Amino acid sequence: MSLRSWRSSWMAPIGARLTPLVQLVAHAAPSGAVEYEAVGDDPQFRVDLDDGIHALVPGWYVMDIVLRVSEGDVQRPCLYPDYGGGCSEASRISLPQPDADGRIRALVLISTPLRALRFDPSIRPATFQAGTMTFRRVPRVRALWILLQGPEKSLSAADFGLPGLPARMWAFIASVLRQGLRSAVDELVHRYYGVSRHASGGYASWLDHFDPLRGSGLDRARLQAGQYVNGPLISVVLPVYNTPLHFLRQCIDSVREQTYQNWELCVADDASPDPRVAECLREYARKDARIKWVARERNGHISEATNSALAMVAGTHVAFLDHDDELSPDALRQVVFALGEHPQARLLYSDEDKIDAAGRRFDPHFKPGWNPELLRSQNYICHLMVVETSLLAQVGLLRPGFEGSQDHDLALRCTEVLAPEQICHIPRVLYHWRAIEGSTALSGDQKAYTSEAGRRAVQEHLQRIGRRGSVEIVSTGCYRTRLALEGASPKVSIIIPTRDRADLLSVCVRSLLERTVYPDFEVVVVDNGSQESDARILLAQFRQTPRVRVLDYPIPFNFSAIVNHGARQSDGDVLCLLNNDTEVISPDWLHELVARSVQRDAGAVGAMLYYPDDTIQHAGVVLGLGGVAGHVYTRLGRGSPGYMARAWVAQNLSAVTAACLAVKRSVFEEVGGFDEALPVAFNDIDFCLRLLEHGYRNVWTPYAELYHHESASRGSEDSPAKQERFSAEVHAMKWRWGAVLNDDPAYNPNLTLDQGDYGLAFPPRSPRLRVAGVPIRH
Repeated sequence: MSLRSWRSSWMAPIGARLTPLVQLVAHAAPSGAVEYEAVGDDPQFRVDLDDGIHALVPGWYVMDIVLRVSEGDVQRPCLYPDYGGGCSEASRISLPQPDADGRIRALVLISTPLRALRFDPSIRPATFQAGTMTFRRVPRVRALWILLQGPEKSLSAADFGLPGLPARMWAFIASVLRQGLRSAVDELVHRYYGVSRHASGGYASWLDHFDPLRGSGLDRARLQAGQYVNGPLISVVLPVYNTPLHFLRQCIDSVREQTYQNWELCVADDASPDPRVAECLREYARKDARIKWVARERNGHISEATNSALAMVAGTHVAFLDHDDELSPDALRQVVFALGEHPQARLLYSDEDKIDAAGRRFDPHFKPGWNPELLRSQNYICHLMVVETSLLAQVGLLRPGFEGSQDHDLALRCTEVLAPEQICHIPRVLYHWRAIEGSTALSGDQKAYTSEAGRRAVQEHLQRIGRRGSVEIVSTGCYRTRLALEGASPKVSIIIPTRDRADLLSVCVRSLLERTVYPDFEVVVVDNGSQESDARILLAQFRQTPRVRVLDYPIPFNFSAIVNHGARQSDGDVLCLLNNDTEVISPDWLHELVARSVQRDAGAVGAMLYYPDDTIQHAGVVLGLGGVAGHVYTRLGRGSPGYMARAWVAQNLSAVTAACLAVKRSVFEEVGGFDEALPVAFNDIDFCLRLLEHGYRNVWTPYAELYHHESASRGSEDSPAKQERFSAEVHAMKWRWGAVLNDDPAYNPNLTLDQGDYGLAFPPRSPRLRVAGVPIRH
């Protein structure tokens, strides 16, 4: 075969037919062609290859299709390959927006043999004709060139010639030298699809598509608010000081324009020097009898001013509003709706975003459900916070001396006396925080005194709940609690499953012995049938090493069984599961894990793990990410803050990895240890979910730091047998845990499950109210 004919056969297109599955209605267009109407936010086609699904063998392809849109707008097209575990966000391939001619052309990687393929054309209603979908296989070198160009470059047919060396190639070569070819290519693929995924715009585009008040949404909300004419009186308290009048008016108008009408606005002017402030408040009070105001004789700062406003409250619930911020028009109706759904709730909070002087909204904060460890680390509740009036009578009003963090102090005091089911998270943006010069919304550094006030608030909170420890400022508004151990340090059994790979095990154990300052621990190495001579020699040495025990357990590989065997044969009060491919970095890593794991309500405690190139490998797990569960912030640089600085602080998460996990022995035994029916994948996720089911809280902390060569001694899922086993474990987890995998209480339904970067979800999942204390299995 000639080079030309070989190249022609290599690049011959593979045609495909589209068969509508759901949310697609076929019509006859005037031209006689078939036209499809997407009638929901999840229309789906089955992709039937002309030569059968197996014609798309693993490799790189350029996919091509033209969608001729006659009505509506095609947004966020994507492919869902099914490799045997069903279609999931784990394998989702984002496609670029159609160009001016309706053409969608993208580089696509088929990673393993396909079982099926799905095409989702849009997340928005649209009417369109679909041309033939084709796949043209390209060599790896060509795929690399396309990756280096990025998805913003054209993939025209003329572009298939041999290109010159692009400038980005040098950066790629440096990445290869730094971390190896495979990792460098993985990083390139991640960047390529990440850029493609965000190509349609950020938060502004998200609001255009999914803000429930856009279009006729506000009118519908006003109609729905009519059913609450006998709803509770909500008192909005507003401390005011020398506010620019146009912002003050916008703030007050945002209350007056609420869809829910049974409210009162209680305003305290904190002796503003500008007389126009009082004139403005007097004018509003004359226009609307629901507005009350008082002029303070002397300036007392925000705590005392808010308390003056609270003195006028007549409602059953209090909503806190700052003098230049705005409420969403539907904010109070959503609160009343939540109270109707969960009448036991005494503290409610919502998501929020920022708004600039021109009214542009940005920087949304999509929050988790009730997360006590995160509240000790930062005031994530913030705005909008609504508190039952009787709860304020129980815990007291705002405390002078905590100005700048007075709301954080109040939230801590309120939550100390509440059961988890009395705290409700409304996963909707109900509050717009004004970002102007001098505002903490623009930068926490604008008011440096707030961090010290917050530190003292958390310190006093620890004292009230009986936890010994000190509080440090990590960054503005972020805190680290250093917990102290009561009495003697409990003995810790560090359980390390291993097989061969003496190079990894040697680094792991020696780093433990040389760098760990914790006083009382044993290392329990569970050998799963090592055959290599250097591993046997090393294990023999460890049998003679103080503080190290070696257990022989030569069964067919079953991580859960190995962990359970190590737990049974050890005698520590705390168990620390540790992979053999980890390496200790911080000397106090074990103290950090143990001090958190021995708390009364603690389940599993996980650590910050880095790849050897100082990028993040594990900073916690999100359920549903990648289909079942996945790590967040993967490949983010060490020291990066992450979403809302959450990579800097300890917090409750639904799950952490068993690559480094500490748990009290009594708790481990209470839930039955690891499930041996899950021999390889997801056993740690299942274990963590059972801990939640028993009422414990899992914690991730960034202050226990280790390196991790992920799965280096076990290998990848690269054989049919391993892939079949993995698929079975995926199905087992979905059958066992059901809908909870798509509704992680430590995450937010407005955030994506495509990748672990806390990006926006297109579309968001169901905005179900979040109330703790309900059974985890659905």
